[in-house]
Amino acid sequence: MNVPATDDLAVLRKERFIVIILAAIQVAHILDFVIMMPLGPQFMRVFNISPVEFSTLVSAYTFSAGIVGFFGALYADHFDRKKFLLFNFSGFIIGTFMCAISPNFGALLAARIIAGAFGGVLNASVLSLVSDLIPYQRRGAAMGVVMSAFSISSILGVPTGLFIANAFDWHGAFYFICIVGLIFWIAAYFVLPSVKIKTEPRSFKSNLMNFKSILIQKDYIQAFTLTSTLGFGIFMIVPFISTYIVRNVGMPEDKLPLIYLVGGIGTIITARIVGKLCDKIGSYAVFRVTAVISIVPILLLTNLPAAPLWIALIVTSLFTMFGSARFIPAMTLVSAVVKPEERGTFMSLENASRQLSSGLASQGAGLILGSTAAGALTHYNVVGLVGVVTSIVAIFIALRIKNKFNLR
Repeated sequence: MNVPATDDLAVLRKERFIVIILAAIQVAHILDFVIMMPLGPQFMRVFNISPVEFSTLVSAYTFSAGIVGFFGALYADHFDRKKFLLFNFSGFIIGTFMCAISPNFGALLAARIIAGAFGGVLNASVLSLVSDLIPYQRRGAAMGVVMSAFSISSILGVPTGLFIANAFDWHGAFYFICIVGLIFWIAAYFVLPSVKIKTEPRSFKSNLMNFKSILIQKDYIQAFTLTSTLGFGIFMIVPFISTYIVRNVGMPEDKLPLIYLVGGIGTIITARIVGKLCDKIGSYAVFRVTAVISIVPILLLTNLPAAPLWIALIVTSLFTMFGSARFIPAMTLVSAVVKPEERGTFMSLENASRQLSSGLASQGAGLILGSTAAGALTHYNVVGLVGVVTSIVAIFIALRIKNKFNLR
């Protein structure tokens, strides 16, 4: 039996602590985003807005994240990774505080744009640090932990945020996120190591030329397309799950936290399993299986009629578990494409393209969906079909990446 050396154990413990802190940061900014979905029925009622206007409120965050992330990629590899992360985390907390004090729909929309501008770059910074600090042979498991932040947000954050929103009003949910963010900011300041990138100082013109060369690389474009396709498919569906479950399936609004609680618990389990399987049998093999399986709950959810609570919970949980599981092997594959010295720029561009595609999907879904006189959503099955098609397309894109870089 091989016993790991003491130095190896110390390295593993250090890596584990770093991954936990990065996952905590993901929890904070993902919570800020996902809290919008269960608050959808409340926003539509309080502000008297249509599905299209609500989709604008959701997509404002992702469009802002995508646009700012695109330009932020110009300098992403010219700063210490830790300092860059803390700067964007600070801006994100300020933007979320502006959401908390927003008096009306217009102010909230503006605040969502500011929060998204920093939140999107923050996401890219976290993924860059995972790739910088964790070797590829252990990166799948690390990505699994970091990507399980969505589940943790769903289990702990969303029910707590909804409880606060129901006890007071929707403003309270954003105050709660600000407090969580400040705690994690302090932890990151003291725990994360500095990661200085060795790049030569460049003029704006030469930096722009380098940015252009990265942007047009065929391999990089293929990687961007993979995650953007997945993001587009999932965000045709996700923003309207709560509204559909309440208005069409018949779940009481006060039971909505159960969707995020049950689905989050299931996703934490699958995320850890999927991450370890990526390291053991290969990321592409895991991606192909999870992408195919995800088609079933997509079709079930978007065609679900009025049903008992337990059926709704099973369907939404399966959708959440396998919809998010696909991103773990996908991001592990994508992380192997980029050169270390270009990782910050690459991850910023990857995040920007994914956020823009998600924003387009949210806006597109709002245009496709309608509502009956009784308030039930119509054409939700159509956005489900889009989700199915994107899953199939993503499998072929991932296969090309796997073959090009001889990955498992």
